[in-house]
Amino acid sequence: MTIDRALPRTADNLLLTGAGAGTRVQLQGIVKSFGATRVLHGVDLDVAPGEFVSLLGPSGCGKTTALRVLAGLESADSGSVMLGGRDVSRVPTNKRDIGMVFQSYSLFPHLRVLENTAFGLRRRGVARAAAATRAADALELVGLTSLADRFPHQLSGGQQQRVALARALVTEPRVLLLDEPLSALDAKVRVQLRDEIRRLQLRLGITTVFVTHDQEEALAVSDRIAVMESGRIEQIGTPEDLYLRPQTPAVAAFVGLSSALPGLASGGSVTVWGTRLPIQGDPAEGPVEALVRPENVVLAAAGSAGAVASDAEGIDALVEESTFLGSFRRSALRAADGSIVHVQHGADERLEYGQSVRVRVLPSPVAVRVRP
Repeated sequence: MTIDRALPRTADNLLLTGAGAGTRVQLQGIVKSFGATRVLHGVDLDVAPGEFVSLLGPSGCGKTTALRVLAGLESADSGSVMLGGRDVSRVPTNKRDIGMVFQSYSLFPHLRVLENTAFGLRRRGVARAAAATRAADALELVGLTSLADRFPHQLSGGQQQRVALARALVTEPRVLLLDEPLSALDAKVRVQLRDEIRRLQLRLGITTVFVTHDQEEALAVSDRIAVMESGRIEQIGTPEDLYLRPQTPAVAAFVGLSSALPGLASGGSVTVWGTRLPIQGDPAEGPVEALVRPENVVLAAAGSAGAVASDAEGIDALVEESTFLGSFRRSALRAADGSIVHVQHGADERLEYGQSVRVRVLPSPVAVRVRP
């Protein structure tokens, strides 16, 4: 599409033509308390121009508060918010040149789709005809041109969220902030819109910060992910880094599925069921729990290379449940030591409830935590 037909190609408005360089976003030492409760403990975040970064973590970890401080909807007790190298900590939200999409669609029920999309432009003094043209371009960008004359109640949830996205983009913001925008949608629509948001972000080159508690969403769309826990960033890195090389037990437990298996740590490794595993992150000594991924647990009867355990390795277990997931199965087993272990295996390896099996772990790096 030629969305620039309403705008000249200048350095200030290249975002909607796909040539935008984005804006650097920085949080520097952000501290925020509500009453006596400290919610953010010196949060530092540096988002490169045009980068898509997700803030990921459980409810109450501080991710939405961090986003609201970035947006100017909350003021920090201390620290700085930088946009493009400029300190905007004391700049009001409407002067920060950001677009924001919330979990709730926040559309005006008495305005048609085109009018909802153009609302921010009209508030900025853009003439009605020019605002309508730019709003129509933004709706074309999100695939809603045919619905421009409908009212919000005539749209599905996914369509309403697309309108909210178009409204956030039509003002050509330097930064796009997304606060769990997909959580109110059903699973299929959520995946479709998630992928559309990523395609748009790559096309426009707009710096984006995305808040979510859904690890699958974060892993699927992010350039980097900042995992938050108790008001702090535990680790920031690429999706591959966080999944394959978690630096703390909190990251290993939250990103992906892990089984907490008893082990004995010594000399930079931990022994689990007779197999020594390298420790990822801070070393430990003594009794620990090793956080092992399902794909790093194998069935002794699997028949694949390295899968058959020796007498000194592995443990007997009983099948608690087995779930078919298309190209593979994931089974939960109760090991003889009482621990629950998840194993990912071939779809053709059907396990029955109560079946006796033997499993072992592969010598892949793991995060560990002190055994409670």
